[in-house]
Amino acid sequence: MKKSMAAVLCAAMVLTACGGNAAEETKVEATKAEATQEEAAKAENSAAPAGEQKLVLSTYGLSEDISAEEVYAPFEKQFGCEIVTETGGTNDRYTKLAADSESTIDVIELSQAMTAKGIAEGLFEEIDLSKIENAKDLIGAAKTMAEAGQGVAYTINSIGIMYNPEATGFEITGFDDLWDERLEGMVSIPEITTTFGPAMVYMASDHAGVDIKSDNGEAAFQALAELKPNLVKTYTKSSDLINMFTSGEVAVAVVGDFGVPTIQAANPDLVYVTPDGTYANFNTISITKNCKNKELAYEYLNYRLSAELQTKTGKALNEAPTNSKVVFTEEEAKNMTYGEKAENAKVLDYTFVNPQLNSWIDQWNRTINN
Repeated sequence: MKKSMAAVLCAAMVLTACGGNAAEETKVEATKAEATQEEAAKAENSAAPAGEQKLVLSTYGLSEDISAEEVYAPFEKQFGCEIVTETGGTNDRYTKLAADSESTIDVIELSQAMTAKGIAEGLFEEIDLSKIENAKDLIGAAKTMAEAGQGVAYTINSIGIMYNPEATGFEITGFDDLWDERLEGMVSIPEITTTFGPAMVYMASDHAGVDIKSDNGEAAFQALAELKPNLVKTYTKSSDLINMFTSGEVAVAVVGDFGVPTIQAANPDLVYVTPDGTYANFNTISITKNCKNKELAYEYLNYRLSAELQTKTGKALNEAPTNSKVVFTEEEAKNMTYGEKAENAKVLDYTFVNPQLNSWIDQWNRTINN
């Protein structure tokens, strides 16, 4: 119907532009009116039924069909509501929210770093954890972060080391091994501007044996300069590592666990190890200042943290749980930050990182990319 209507409107406009008479202009107006009525009907059909609550959720655009079936539909049924999603990348969605003082978004799912930024800029409601029953079951790091007002974490990921044992000639067990001179010209690490870029600065500071907050990363960048002979290049997308490993350009890489399955599928001989004391990143849920239905929003946060749902999303979406009561087999949790790995993971403090980040990017470019 849309195509035929567009064709009619286009034809009518051409005739009018060529000197059509009043009858033809009337056709144009009628067609416009019909189009307007169709759009109104479409909007009416997409809206929640009368009396039904609506929750506007800003979220990632990944696996939307699975999320709709496994996450949203059961919540809608339980609470007699409609979840309307706005999807996209973290930065785009955050920028849209920050720029629109009249935003209709109720709840937003973001990376840990962007959540900290939003809290600092006053975009989010201060979360009352007493209203979220399942918050008591959060793993230690997630609970600490939530209690500090840094967002409610619904999934966790972390970094590990993927390597080709035939090319390295020795077993890699920890992050300090990256500095081993035997790995000269073999290593790749994520760019500073990626999700785990700041974790590289933390890692380097730990390698130097210095508390990063004591010197704002000075020792870290000295350690990164020492690592440079081993670096081939940095990368911005974990998928870039597939060709880099396949071609033999790199033999070792620091990579987020979410990228492991696709990289190993293309390179089955690669080994992935998660060192003790890995570095974690959380995805969090926040309630916006403009939220129209805070009671329903709190219900959604509580639902997102439930052991039942996180068991489903762990299996369907490979989201590592933040609820300590979720139980997975070793095979199910193979590529997840789960169990002791999750409990022992180091958490970056983005209230410290974000104010430093521009300076770190400048130092990184001079040290690594020069």
